[in-house]
Amino acid sequence: MTETDPDFEALLVYLKETRGFDFTGYKRSSLMRRVDRRLGVVPPADYSEYLDYLQVHPDEFSALFNTILINVTGFFRDPDAWDTLARDVLPRLLARHEGPVRVWSAGCASGEEAYSLAIVLAEALGVEQFRERVKIYATDVDDEALTHARQATYTARELEHVDPDLLSRYFEQIGPRYTFRKDLRRSVIFGRNDLVQDAPIGRIDLLACRNTLMYFNAETQARIVSRFHFALAPGGVLFLGKAEMLLRHSAMFEPIDLRRRIFQRATQPPADGLSAGGPATAAPQIQPPGLDRLRTEAFLASPVAQVVVAADGVMALANRQAEALFGLAPRDAGRPFRELDLSYRPVELRGLIEQAANERRIAHVDAVALKLRPDEEVYLDVQVIPLADAAGVVVVFQDVTASRRLREELEVANRQLETAYEELQSTNEELETTNEELQSTVEELETTNEELQSTNEELETMNEELQSTNDELQSINDELSDRTAELNNTNAFMTAILGSLQAGVVVLDRELQILVWNRRAEDLWGLRSDEAVGRHFLNIDIGLSTAQLRPGIRDVLTGRSQHEESEQEAVNRRGRTVSLRVVCTPLTSESAGIVGAILVMEHA
Repeated sequence: MTETDPDFEALLVYLKETRGFDFTGYKRSSLMRRVDRRLGVVPPADYSEYLDYLQVHPDEFSALFNTILINVTGFFRDPDAWDTLARDVLPRLLARHEGPVRVWSAGCASGEEAYSLAIVLAEALGVEQFRERVKIYATDVDDEALTHARQATYTARELEHVDPDLLSRYFEQIGPRYTFRKDLRRSVIFGRNDLVQDAPIGRIDLLACRNTLMYFNAETQARIVSRFHFALAPGGVLFLGKAEMLLRHSAMFEPIDLRRRIFQRATQPPADGLSAGGPATAAPQIQPPGLDRLRTEAFLASPVAQVVVAADGVMALANRQAEALFGLAPRDAGRPFRELDLSYRPVELRGLIEQAANERRIAHVDAVALKLRPDEEVYLDVQVIPLADAAGVVVVFQDVTASRRLREELEVANRQLETAYEELQSTNEELETTNEELQSTVEELETTNEELQSTNEELETMNEELQSTNDELQSINDELSDRTAELNNTNAFMTAILGSLQAGVVVLDRELQILVWNRRAEDLWGLRSDEAVGRHFLNIDIGLSTAQLRPGIRDVLTGRSQHEESEQEAVNRRGRTVSLRVVCTPLTSESAGIVGAILVMEHA
């Protein structure tokens, strides 16, 4: 995919129109790399499909912007530049500025740079003066980063480049995180500002925009730098990142420290005025003999072409250089100057001659082209100099062809050098952008690694907890096995006891449900234990009148009696009539009291 991919441009236009993010001024190479990185995560394979995907999945915008906007920053990033700012630049700036100090941190990301500015200004002014005088406006286009910045809370790792003394004085530790001082935090104002589209903040004394311009193309950079020039107050300081320079904007900013990318807003040079004044009047001199002829020969031999025009408009003299250059002859002396080709070639001289004569000051035209032959051209600086006593003018033609060609060659060389510098700067910015992208990727990988490490530790902890729980369950299981064995032994013992009794034994609960039915009861009534247990005692069909036993059982269950005994005739399982004595006693528990009744049935 090329930098002029129409599908990619359509995607940028869509982002601008629907979400207000104008990425059209960003460098295409780095911008496409970031979008391609997002394309490697989501299903669409090209830009047109991704545009459709954004229309269907609006939540994707947040992930895309987080990928494009590389928020790589840090406290006191490039410490050497910050030391120079604090040691050399701020003292001079504050010394000549006694009123409020306005600071703009453009492209502040998650706020580290804005709070770094707050710290160096608080150190320079003192905390009290800082609170009274300083306002720091921190702006960015990434709302998520601004939310992080407003919280003013950072991890120990994010503060590793802050001097421990500054850390203890400007941050409060709350658990594992550090929070910037609340009394100074009020002087830092965060807001959204798009450097490409939104108006700049005005009357700024210090403007920090570090490693932000490098993401924009040259045209957009020029617009932003022009806005920075407008935003800064006279003498204001611009603090850029190490990958950024102002090669094209030397008229707007003067370097304070070029190596550390610190500049000052240039003052407007005063307009040059024209000095008015008449020609100096020479004092009378005594002329030695033969001086007139000497002057004439000197004039004729001058290497600079000269023509003298008298006050009446007649060409009085022309030296040999002028005759050779313009094709004049000795017979042309005395002719009206207006009739000569020289009067209008290579430039209209009659108006200049009239202007110089009337105003009594030099008139000039620079770099006039004169074509000698089809393949040869010279450049002349023309000066019309008025003579004393209004006697006429001297027209001087200075050949500047060599200097003009040298100047043109110098301009070409300067343009080539500027182009080379711009290409080098662009390459440097591209490398810095790539470096920040790599740094962002490394940070993401480190975060992922930490998350995986944390997950691994949690899993290890859970494994140990499960192992501990398993050990506890094993202990409980062993204990239950022992209890089960004891219970089985107890049940076997109880069954043996109940089976050895020569009387029928029936155990009831408070609802008269049968709990125990021993072997002798089976022999008496022909009802097996598994058929009797769980049934209501009064509802079983045996040769015993259970209804007659109900009052005694109720008295025992309610605690009115501890022993009830009765005798009655019954029919056993063999159909024989037997006389039985039935004794009812309560079944008690230490904790719950009476929980049932025990019936013992034996022959009377």
